Amino acid sequence: MVKKGIERLYLGLILLFLYAPIITLMVFSFNDSKSRAKWGGFTLKWYQSMFNDPVIMKSLYYTLAIALLSAIIATAIGTAAAIGIQTMRRRTKETIMNVTYLPVLNADIVTGIAFMLFFIGLGLKLGFNTMLIAHITFNIPFVILSVLPKLKAMYKFTYEAALDLGATSMTAVRKVILPEIAPNIITGFLLAFTLSLDDFVISYFTSGNGVSNLSITIYTMTRRGIKPEINAISTILFMAILILLLVITQRREKTEIKEKY
Repeated sequence: MVKKGIERLYLGLILLFLYAPIITLMVFSFNDSKSRAKWGGFTLKWYQSMFNDPVIMKSLYYTLAIALLSAIIATAIGTAAAIGIQTMRRRTKETIMNVTYLPVLNADIVTGIAFMLFFIGLGLKLGFNTMLIAHITFNIPFVILSVLPKLKAMYKFTYEAALDLGATSMTAVRKVILPEIAPNIITGFLLAFTLSLDDFVISYFTSGNGVSNLSITIYTMTRRGIKPEINAISTILFMAILILLLVITQRREKTEIKEKY
């Protein structure tokens, strides 16, 4: 009992250390006073002010547009790549998977600088398109890693059985393989959307004049002094990512239960 009490206390302290700053930020997003040293009463005016700010609304548009487009395109490419990787021979598969892990393990700042130099070398103007390409690229490995486990768990002769029953290659993939791996595809999409929504470093190096997502806008605002609107933006961004992560976790648990039974 004493050991369990100590373990719970230790876990509680860790969670408090991790989430106390975020909780503080969320509380002060409803503070009527601009001062962070005192509580001036409950208010929603900072949220109203945020939605009336054209700079923030423009950043929100770019954030959602890039996150949605990059997630859709990365999911399509990543799913096709995962199906292709699953059919490869063991040595080739291991090589491809090692290459796939590199963007996941690589530091964001290295990836961001590499993208920037690559786009400049090609003579592309940094802006919406370059940021979108960068987001698609770093999202693809996460989609592959989400879809592959389900493909590995499938009966390996399912595709061949569909062909034997008269289905074409594309029909077998569309009507047999894709419905089987659909939960993992959706999980990969949600994960890609979340990562794109939250990204700052890579976006910072691949964005251009007039194009910035919420992360870049918040960073720019903090350099001029923290405004109450930043608390409101950060609260909304945190809650959106939290909800998406909860959905992803729930879908993974349901998928694991179905695979067991």
